[in-house]
Amino acid sequence: MELSELPLPAFFREYYQKFSRLTPIQAKAVNAGLLKGESLLVCAPTASGKTLVASMAIANLLSNGGKSIYLVPLKALANEKYKEYQRLLERTEYKVALSVGDIDSESFYLAQYNLLILTTEKLDSLLRHKVSWLSDVKLVIADEIHLLNDPSRGPTLEVILTLLRSIIKPQLIGLSATIGNPEQLAQWLGAELVMDNWRPVELKQGIHCQNKTEFY
Repeated sequence: MELSELPLPAFFREYYQKFSRLTPIQAKAVNAGLLKGESLLVCAPTASGKTLVASMAIANLLSNGGKSIYLVPLKALANEKYKEYQRLLERTEYKVALSVGDIDSESFYLAQYNLLILTTEKLDSLLRHKVSWLSDVKLVIADEIHLLNDPSRGPTLEVILTLLRSIIKPQLIGLSATIGNPEQLAQWLGAELVMDNWRPVELKQGIHCQNKTEFY
């Protein structure tokens, strides 16, 4: 499947023109309704193209109006995604904001941005403050969603996703490279499970001992 064949805005197709052909997981996501507002749980190896799946959903929503949230567990990852989407949107009318601190604040200024890069803790705070613009959010990307099983971060993420599904019912895209129970998680999220094992570089396993590596 070619990227140019998809009904995505011109700025997106121009920015990603070097990735003209979709990877298997990206094609499966499109066929599962990614650009039609369907919620998906996307499971595929690292570097298989999951971020572009999220970017396609974001670009599709922005071109049709609405606000998106990209949810991450760590500040370092939030900064990385913020820079990435700044580059994608720098020649467009859309604005991206990063908010990872000041968790006991309503952060009114976020209302004017189209794409918000938030940590789990920040979104939890915004939900508790019942921000007025929450109803404008039509898409939520949950990166590293397997952290639902993490003893420290999992409970907060679970509460957030539960509240979002009951309050605003957005299109939800969960991304992960490792999930032990993807079928059950997809069912809980009310999402279509999209999986693929393709990776750009073959993964080999072996043992390295005394300057010698033996693959098996």
